[in-house]
Amino acid sequence: MPRDRKIEIDDILDAAVRVVLRAGAAGLSIDAVAREAGVSKSRVVYDHKSKSGLLEALVERKIRAEQERTQAAVTASKDTPHPELYGRIATAAAGPDDEDKAVTLAISAAMSSEDKVRDLMREWFAEDLQAVKATPRPQAALLAYLALSGFLCFELFDFHRWDEAERTVILEGIRTMFVSFPEPA
Repeated sequence: MPRDRKIEIDDILDAAVRVVLRAGAAGLSIDAVAREAGVSKSRVVYDHKSKSGLLEALVERKIRAEQERTQAAVTASKDTPHPELYGRIATAAAGPDDEDKAVTLAISAAMSSEDKVRDLMREWFAEDLQAVKATPRPQAALLAYLALSGFLCFELFDFHRWDEAERTVILEGIRTMFVSFPEPA
């Protein structure tokens, strides 16, 4: 008799991402994720308790992945004028992929009704802002970070796509903004 493969929590979250990629944020449900993962609905409920819990787990995993990616880029940017900012700029160079966009839209849809998801995002951005502003040039860093965040939002929400040359010019402009902004005394 064949042995059932062991389903891990990440397998269920991977299935949730596939559902969001295929059906959008509105298509995310316990039933859809269970079907996609090839498990029972009760298994998804056992692991995540509710659709809210599933979203929270998806957001927490996305935040951890972004924190790891950002930390690696910050470390690689150690010889720049501001590693925290320049590392974040470096991660933006490739642009978001379809999974980034789909998960962002799912998170956005959830934030209007899911306090825990909104709190997770607020905490992440507060930590990000604190790290970026930890410099002798906090105003310049804040403005550059806000420009970078706006740039990324345009792409994550699929409002506009820049080609590689435009992306390079914009990101260089954000770096220049940081080093040239006249910091208030």
